[in-house]
Amino acid sequence: METRFYRKYVDSVKPALVEKWSYQNVHQVPYLEKIIVHMGVSASLEKGALEDASKELSLITGRKPMLNKARKSVSQFKVRKGQPIGCRVTLRREGMYEFLDRLVTAALPRIRDFRGISPRAFDGRGNYSLGVSDQTIFPEIELDKVKRQQGMDITFVTTAESDNEAFDLLKMLGMPFTERK
Repeated sequence: METRFYRKYVDSVKPALVEKWSYQNVHQVPYLEKIIVHMGVSASLEKGALEDASKELSLITGRKPMLNKARKSVSQFKVRKGQPIGCRVTLRREGMYEFLDRLVTAALPRIRDFRGISPRAFDGRGNYSLGVSDQTIFPEIELDKVKRQQGMDITFVTTAESDNEAFDLLKMLGMPFTERK
């Protein structure tokens, strides 16, 4: 089943990128490889915090999250080696485009005083990271059942060679960037 954003990529974004960047080969055209959604949970919170974050992340993404464990002990943060400290989901193919569709059309516009996302969060290799401070912007989350506000990090991994190519790809897919200065 093809999603709406995948059809948009194939029909309009891919030809526009070929025209703008004048690629010689169709395999040079950048595409979205995967989206990683990560929720970190403070180790000092009560025991149910990780389970709540895991449930909410599975509601948002439609996939079961994988638990992240601490690699080493850090006494200042009261973290021990092997202690669960967060959860993450990696989305690919149809699930990735479906999540991107819901993020761009439903979730981001629900942020209070939203004026666009920063175009400066690229890593130099064509990947983009976005921090969301509240999980309740997603319509799948019921506000009555939320016990604590939980933020998340969303990383868009692309095959673009440069940040400018990745910016054009995500902008043409519908990401609401603010204007570059």
